[in-house]
Amino acid sequence: MLDLKFIRENGEIVRQAIEHKRANVDLNHFMALDAQRRQLINKVETSRAEQNKVTQQISEMKKARQETTEVIAEMSRLAETIKKMNDELKQVETQIYEIQIRIPNIPHESVPIGSEKNNKVVKQWGQLPQMDYKPLPHYEIAEKLALIDFARASRMSGSFFVSYRGLGAKLERALINFMIDLHVDKHGYTEIFPPFVTKREAMFGTGQLPKLEEDMYRCELDDLFLIPTAEVPVTNLHREETIEGDSLPIKYTAYTPCFRREAGAYGKDTRGLVRIHQFNKVEMVKFVKPEDSWDELETLLQNAEEVLQLLQLPYRVVTLATGDLSFAAAKCYDIEVYAAGMDKWLEVSSCSNFVDFQARRANIRFRREKGAKPEYVHTLNGSGLALPRTVIAIMENYQTDEGTIVVPTALRKYMGVDIIK
Repeated sequence: MLDLKFIRENGEIVRQAIEHKRANVDLNHFMALDAQRRQLINKVETSRAEQNKVTQQISEMKKARQETTEVIAEMSRLAETIKKMNDELKQVETQIYEIQIRIPNIPHESVPIGSEKNNKVVKQWGQLPQMDYKPLPHYEIAEKLALIDFARASRMSGSFFVSYRGLGAKLERALINFMIDLHVDKHGYTEIFPPFVTKREAMFGTGQLPKLEEDMYRCELDDLFLIPTAEVPVTNLHREETIEGDSLPIKYTAYTPCFRREAGAYGKDTRGLVRIHQFNKVEMVKFVKPEDSWDELETLLQNAEEVLQLLQLPYRVVTLATGDLSFAAAKCYDIEVYAAGMDKWLEVSSCSNFVDFQARRANIRFRREKGAKPEYVHTLNGSGLALPRTVIAIMENYQTDEGTIVVPTALRKYMGVDIIK
């Protein structure tokens, strides 16, 4: 969430952010309401000053045994006027807040302006697989090797759900353990195993609400949400807290299932694992000092890249343009892995810096030293990695002409086999 004073003093910057992120926000109405609010505050303060004078006058008249009936009546009328203005002020402030929480974060100056077609590839790693036969897509491989049961999962839970089985289930578990071990043992993150449902205010804190509510699975009776990503519960671990500055940066990693309705996405990527309602993901979350956050974004990206490097999967890094950037992010790198059977680049990670946007919504602050004024932390997160498309890349890039899948060397100690057949 942007600071009210910042919006007031940087209207053109905010207006451009709204335009470039294609947000539906009436900034002119917001500015008019803010001006009305300040006028009402001034009127209330003036009336209260007058009220204090009349109170003092009544006191002095009583001491002098003078008649106070008319003055007291005037005092009552003044009190009623102040009450009406305060009621109006509350209504105006509510309207301001409802608009304020829908204003997106300001894109960093290095973010390309435009739509998805303006996304910029900034790096590519690894060689694309060379095969002297036509590679199969993962859904055909998975069915032939009995690794994923698409039909029974759909019959049980509906479209866009899957059930892993046998070595398919073990591959999923192996990847989770491999990623968590890498981020904890080498990259220095602390593992978290959070709840998989959160309150509305937690979803608000990370920016999913109110904009993305239709994409979420909600338990209506308790007004709890199935998490769309571990970013939500892990970032909210420090909600309403003030962190000691010498403990920063704080780095967490977590495995969770993720639940997304993908409202409006039907008709896209309907085969296999590309787009499903429930999937597994390993997430990385950072809380850092403001002056460190851009360097920490680059490190976060490197941590996610290393997963693919160790798995020997070719990938590219893309800087998202403003129109493809999320509501809360100031800058985001997507990592896209290459899948030979589909001949496509598939997103497996988004690494984002939110600067103080989420921290303001969740009220997460830090003190540089004892007694110092609290400041908002900067928050970052990145997938390390999302599993479905990582599994796609392994199945399609490591397939053989014999119909088997070679297990990446980095996973063999977790899988216990070298070949899936």
